[in-house]
Order: sequence, then structure tokens, then C-alpha cells
Amino acid sequence: MDFYDSKKWLEKKSRIMRRDGYMCQISKRYGKMIPAELVHHVFPLDEFPEYALEDWNLISVSWKVHNTLHDRQTNRLTEEGRQLLERIARRNNIEVPEQYKHPIVKRNRYNGRPSTI
Repeated sequence: MDFYDSKKWLEKKSRIMRRDGYMCQISKRYGKMIPAELVHHVFPLDEFPEYALEDWNLISVSWKVHNTLHDRQTNRLTEEGRQLLERIARRNNIEVPEQYKHPIVKRNRYNGRPSTI
């Protein structure tokens, strides 16, 4: 059985939508009241199945917003999705996985060009 068809997921999805007032939480953050259409796993399900049903890892979003969190060509998180993951990780005292850490950029004090540390 596919995870998204399981009774556990369907019940959890329903609870998360209700928790979020059936509104897209990303849009709400920017003052827009857009109905939510799905529940997004902040830490991607295929990479972090252990967080699949954790409330803190789930957020109600619209399809439009969901498509800004994932690159549909590569199925990887976009920069916006990575930033959301980082915020949620910090809020829950979880180490940001190495593959999602943003490289620290420091400017060379002599020529002002960026150099990755």
C-alpha cells in the first residue's frame, strides 16, 4: 500500500489541515488567506521517513506554494523549500542535514569577492 493511501496518513493529513485552519500556512505568513489543498512534508518523505507523521514536519499549503518548495524536474527542494526546512529544524532543535545546509559565504577583505568557507 502506498503511504499516501494509508489510514494513518489520511487521518494525520486531516488533523494537520484542521490544525492549520484549512489555510496555506506559507501564504498566511505573507498576509494572504489562500485555501490549503495538501499537506507538505518539510523534511522530504523519501529521505526522512522517520519524520513522516511528525506534526512539526507537516504544513498545509496550496498547490501553487507547494510547487515553489520543490523543483519538479529534479524532485529536490528549492531554495525556498530548503529555507523552510532550516527554520523548522531550528525551531525543533534538529540538526539541519548536511545536504541542506547553506554554505557560508565570506567576502575576501581585499577584493570583496565571495569565497565559500
